[in-house]
Amino acid sequence: MVRARDIMSPGIVSVSPETRIPEAARVLLENHYNGLPVIDQEERLVGIICQEDLIVQQKKLPLPSFFTLLDGVIPLTSPRHLDQEMQKMAATTVGQAMTPNPVTIDPETPLEEIATLMVKKKIHTLPVVEGGKVVGIVGKEDILRTLMPRTG
Repeated sequence: MVRARDIMSPGIVSVSPETRIPEAARVLLENHYNGLPVIDQEERLVGIICQEDLIVQQKKLPLPSFFTLLDGVIPLTSPRHLDQEMQKMAATTVGQAMTPNPVTIDPETPLEEIATLMVKKKIHTLPVVEGGKVVGIVGKEDILRTLMPRTG
């Protein structure tokens, strides 16, 4: 049975919450990564920053949707969601743009469970955590490689 440890990319490239957005974008592009773990000074995983988190900065501010009922205005988008979108769009550091408390897996997580998590939760990058430390990353490309026949 294939497990996370068999397909993960070891030798973690990470950023800190204080890393500037342009630097995070450079690291993602130069390494062809979709996401990076965000590690604090104690080497704890505090978030993940993905290409999508950075692309948000280039989109138009969403206008809140609402409808009128009996002369009252009812918002269809929560003010909290709109506030979060505005914060990500204005972010200058990774800590402001990252997704906090990311879903993680451990080295023993089976491939089927990893694939299910990625599809159900629409996740492209999963940090592999062991003993409280990030020991690897599993991305969608790692899953796709398992479909290719092994040579040698």
